Amino acid sequence: MNIGDKAPEILGKDENGKEIKLSDFKGRKLVLYFYPKDNTSGCTAEACSLRDHYNELQTAGYEVVGVSKDSAASHIKFKEKHELPFPLIADIDHSLLETMGAWGEKNMYGKKTMGTIRTTFIINEEGFIEQIFAGKQVKTKEHAKQILSVER
Repeated sequence: MNIGDKAPEILGKDENGKEIKLSDFKGRKLVLYFYPKDNTSGCTAEACSLRDHYNELQTAGYEVVGVSKDSAASHIKFKEKHELPFPLIADIDHSLLETMGAWGEKNMYGKKTMGTIRTTFIINEEGFIEQIFAGKQVKTKEHAKQILSVER
């Protein structure tokens, strides 16, 4: 997916099995962020940045949804442990990850594997992608501030 593309309507099911749709956020901006794994250092830092600035994000008109290939059970533990106030989609078959272009070849310690590429899509009130942060562009500890500083 690229800037200007319409995001898909069906995003997936959250940690409680509730279907999350793009239309659930009509009239609000959506921070749809993809991360590799629950309870790892970078992913926890990113989630906690979004948690710590959640009120500021909401005041600025944003909703937040996280996505990883972890199970719903893993997401429940991750949310409880870190008191995350936003839903986490369990994209076990990585269909949304692939659709959005957040699944691909990674090089870890010289070994090539397929996996989640840390990516955040800022989706506008009409459902179109207006900003993308990908890979090293995502500053996990400061991610909420990155989003809040996006030029409008």
